[in-house]
Amino acid sequence: MELNVYYDKDADLGRLDGKTVAVIGYGSQGHAHALNLDSSGVSVVVGLRKESPSRTKAEEAGLRVLTPEEAARQGDVVMLTLPDETAADIYREQVAPNLQSGNYLAVAHGFNIHFGAIRPAPGVNVFMVAPKGPGHTVRQHYEEGRGVPSLVAVAADPSGDTLQIALAYAKGIGAGRAGIIETTFREETETDLFGEQVVLCGGLTALMTAAYDILVDAGYAPEMAYFETIHEVKLIVDLIYEGGVANMRYSVSNTAEYGDLTRGPRVIDESVKQRMREILTDIQSGRFAREWVLENKAGAISFEALRNRARTHPSEDVGARLRGLMPWLKEKRLVDRAKN
Repeated sequence: MELNVYYDKDADLGRLDGKTVAVIGYGSQGHAHALNLDSSGVSVVVGLRKESPSRTKAEEAGLRVLTPEEAARQGDVVMLTLPDETAADIYREQVAPNLQSGNYLAVAHGFNIHFGAIRPAPGVNVFMVAPKGPGHTVRQHYEEGRGVPSLVAVAADPSGDTLQIALAYAKGIGAGRAGIIETTFREETETDLFGEQVVLCGGLTALMTAAYDILVDAGYAPEMAYFETIHEVKLIVDLIYEGGVANMRYSVSNTAEYGDLTRGPRVIDESVKQRMREILTDIQSGRFAREWVLENKAGAISFEALRNRARTHPSEDVGARLRGLMPWLKEKRLVDRAKN
């Protein structure tokens, strides 16, 4: 499939003139979408339950906050920026009854649409705008005059202009400054889950903590282990982000590069690749999605136990102490839990 990439020049923000965008949720993505659209001159309302702790944050940011039902009624474009595990119930109970034919239902991740947990009525247009970065980065980049590349896809187009509305929305959150890449709900959902599980979150954190444990168990200082296996990951990733893996290898020492090329394949060998293929099969078949839905229906007991175990890993305390010696890390924080 030919890759279509759109920029600001390809998107007409005027297509949102006279329309209200309702952003349901005000978490990492929700706050960034709502604030960026508002800063772009789009009429925005935020949908939150009355007891939500995020209501104060949104109101103090100057946004108009309604209940999800009220926001869905007022919205011509309704964007769901809710956790995957709660979005389907909130959509079914609070959003769907208030959507009209010709409205646009938008999502920031294709999970629930692709796996069929959300099934919009035939007259509703459905699109996705998925920034390829956390919401806090989406907001920071926008404020600095930059953007985060985003994916766009259309699942239903009864009005015939859904892609144009989606591009306008993406431009409003700053994505057109960096590139808006056209894809499908299936491709975005399955590659996103795979990347999170085997590299960006699951694989990377498991690799870092395992390496930390090995060094500490071998008698090395926890602080040294933290620096070498966790803290310095950012330095390497920044080089890759800037110019790819070749750029990183150009920058590091010859010793590091030789160790990379000769020892890396011993860590990530064919057996690891096979387990990655099994994870991809779980995603493609819907097995992971079913597991995640059932986990939450059961009260997320196993999930919370895993979270608590991860929070109490010794590297967390060591890292907190070391970061306390580097006050500059607190400057321009991406995540400020009091505000976003």
